[in-house]
Amino acid sequence: MQKTINCALFRKMVLVGAKMLENNRAKVDSLNVFPVPDGDTGTNMSLTMQSAVKELATTSSNTFMEVCDCVSKGALRGARGNSGVILSQIFRGICSVLRVSKPEVDTRTFAKAMEQGTKVAYNAVSIPKEGTILTVVRYMSEFATKNAGKYKDFETFLPAVIAEGDRALAMTPELLPVLKKAGVVDSGGVGLMTIMRGFQAAIMGEEVASDIQTEAVQQAAEAEFGDNSDIISMDLGDIQYAYCTEFFVINLKKSTTLADIDKLRENLMGIGDSVICIGDLEMIKVHVHTNSPGVALTYALELGELDRPKIENMLEQNRALKAKIEAEKKDQGMLAICAGDGIRDIFKDLFVDRVIEGGQTMNPSASDIATAVQKINAENVFVFPNNKNIILAAEQAKALVDNRTIHVIPTKNVPQGFAAALAFSPEASLEENKTNMIHALDNVKAGQVTHAVRTTNVNGFSITEGDIIGLDDKKILAKSNSIEETVLALLEKLKEDQHEVITLYYGEGVTEDDAKALSEKVAEKFPDCDVDYHYGGQPVYYYLLSLE
Repeated sequence: MQKTINCALFRKMVLVGAKMLENNRAKVDSLNVFPVPDGDTGTNMSLTMQSAVKELATTSSNTFMEVCDCVSKGALRGARGNSGVILSQIFRGICSVLRVSKPEVDTRTFAKAMEQGTKVAYNAVSIPKEGTILTVVRYMSEFATKNAGKYKDFETFLPAVIAEGDRALAMTPELLPVLKKAGVVDSGGVGLMTIMRGFQAAIMGEEVASDIQTEAVQQAAEAEFGDNSDIISMDLGDIQYAYCTEFFVINLKKSTTLADIDKLRENLMGIGDSVICIGDLEMIKVHVHTNSPGVALTYALELGELDRPKIENMLEQNRALKAKIEAEKKDQGMLAICAGDGIRDIFKDLFVDRVIEGGQTMNPSASDIATAVQKINAENVFVFPNNKNIILAAEQAKALVDNRTIHVIPTKNVPQGFAAALAFSPEASLEENKTNMIHALDNVKAGQVTHAVRTTNVNGFSITEGDIIGLDDKKILAKSNSIEETVLALLEKLKEDQHEVITLYYGEGVTEDDAKALSEKVAEKFPDCDVDYHYGGQPVYYYLLSLE
């Protein structure tokens, strides 16, 4: 009987849980409430777990403190979307208890860890909503806390906890009407239960097939618009070794051997880093960062003659670079998150400093957002998530940045992002800009048009796979068999008397001629509005609509 869990087993539980989730990622994605082709809950949660696995691989320690710190840090850095952020907070709470535990954890301690995970996750959400992953983890933690004393081993305890989680998951459609209408349970809850079943498999010693494609998926997820060469987030104050030292050793002494070259390399590693020591008995090339360039040269002279020595003062280079960056630093900057090269170019035309890729099809992690913020040479950076599922990750990014201040403007769609960027003035104060941006969001209504990927009933519509559907940020408002009809019907639902401008942003698969023809029909239907169209290039959505 497995009465306790040690750190090695907890590490295995995390790895197997992540593997189990990746194996079932597509299934979790398919449970998206709206039948649109971009359900991404499973992907977001899997990438969050894979980030924890990646961080876990950096330590060979089997102490709870180090392992838990890696899991907690990795999950936070990789957190994507609301589901991923909440999952990272669940693990943060669990790890905060386990990291200070004894070498062996019993069921009571694990129950306390789950209780803390629930508490931290609820606190991370400004308005917790029942019928979600939060409900599932709460039911499990409450059951675990009340019943830990009844179960003396994990082989009976964990299946009972999982059974309670399944019961809570089955309840989610009753707690959240939108789930009931769509005929699905909460996808985030399914993802969490998948991880819990991975935990159980690890404890039972069961094998889980398939390897996680961490590197490939991570590279795809971290793709970013623009040039990454202007990284200015480096810590310019800490240089361990001051002198970049390079030289060749030629005319080697007859007594020199290959073993002597190996010894030279070892000696150089003892006085610095970034060591390169390659060659043969004809010539040796040396590169080392060190505080003792004279010592490095002396080591080399024991083997032969010095040729083309070069010693550069990296401290002085560092001071000059730091002075340049400080001189160019501004008070306020902007970061936008979007998908589509046309949308990106519009943000650039609005003087947004940096644009990273993200949206419904791929939510950037908190770490991605923090990294992008650090590449903007400004004290304060306004972040436009442009998707309600990215706002929470943007908020979490604040904890990952210590040399910038992040101000999240809660834009739920691209048109709101454009409005916020237009409201920015470099001459205005931080508070003035923040106020003007937030007020600008109220003047915009947005919609999006795509196709249904499954048959369902939701928001009063009977949807058939392949239907063209129109949505706002909350629900489906229109459907038909044609893009044109759906756009016109959606605009009819969105338009209010005060709207004077309608803009269509056309995406992948829509030609400029199509967009021009549609804009003319929109102008005929709504003669009181100016109508324009622009190339957006966004995936999945035929059109993004903006009404102002």
